[in-house]
Amino acid sequence: MTAARLGRVARQRLAEPAIWLAIALLPLWLGNWQVAQLAQFFTYGILALSLAFVWGQGGLLCFGQAVFFGIGAYGMSLVTLGMLPGQSGPGSSFLGLAVAVLLPAAFANLLGRFLFYGRGLQGAYLGIVTLAIAVIAERVAVNWDYLGGLNGLMNVPPFTLTIDGEARELWQPREVYYLTLGAAVFTYLLLRALIASRYGTVVRAIRDGAERVGFFGYDTAAYRATVFTVGAAVAGLAGGLFVTLFNFASPPLIGFTLSTEVLIWVALGGRGNLLAAFLGALVVRFLEDLLSERFDVYWLLLLGLLFVLSVVLFPRGIIGELLHRLGIGESE
Repeated sequence: MTAARLGRVARQRLAEPAIWLAIALLPLWLGNWQVAQLAQFFTYGILALSLAFVWGQGGLLCFGQAVFFGIGAYGMSLVTLGMLPGQSGPGSSFLGLAVAVLLPAAFANLLGRFLFYGRGLQGAYLGIVTLAIAVIAERVAVNWDYLGGLNGLMNVPPFTLTIDGEARELWQPREVYYLTLGAAVFTYLLLRALIASRYGTVVRAIRDGAERVGFFGYDTAAYRATVFTVGAAVAGLAGGLFVTLFNFASPPLIGFTLSTEVLIWVALGGRGNLLAAFLGALVVRFLEDLLSERFDVYWLLLLGLLFVLSVVLFPRGIIGELLHRLGIGESE
């Protein structure tokens, strides 16, 4: 290993924990409102991690990542509200999270078998199909009374822990802050481990040259389906946590608008770097709130301009370029 490589590894081992530690210490200086807002942003950050894995590592341009986020949100809501068939009462938050992860993962795996086997959709064609799925999913949610229709499902309970036989709801800003941050760190470490493994190497090889990898005997369609499935599971986790903070699940969570937003977050942050994608979601969500207050409806034009400039000038993303220059982040 060269000296430059050793230096990069050393910086990465020190810098990444330092960034996460700094985020963990933010509540010491922020008020309750800012802490609660950041906790909400962390759920969006986990959604961005899911797309960065699917798009940045797997090379799968998905315009429907919010579909899995929304399925997770509705799954968590149905369980904790006691609305699943056969339920005798509200289910636990942990059961809800399990359903929020497994349900979108199962749907993505089934969908992946149609998308990646046979002709093997990818690129713009995959984007168009997933875009159509997002539009259809939102219309289904709007017209399905079981899911609350246009109004969605209301009064979803906060995340609940059972301590010494007594149920305790987590609704204090700092409690939900560390709950969502802990989920984000766990997700990040899990995806990092996958990327660093032999599996991650094969996934990136398929991204860069699927036909060549296929000649070596690898089932490229199966690998793409698993990438799609893992990304859906992570997005579902984000959706399940989201509803415990906002206490409702509605059709926009599963539709095209949120799918487009997460693409912008990841593109501006950096799709080839998980940490950059996560930070990109936090920064862009903060900018969205700031710009909408100051420029009313014109903030979308400013965000669009920033997106175009990032794509043209910073292919790694703005935050990704910064981290790359500092030698921080996983292989692209």
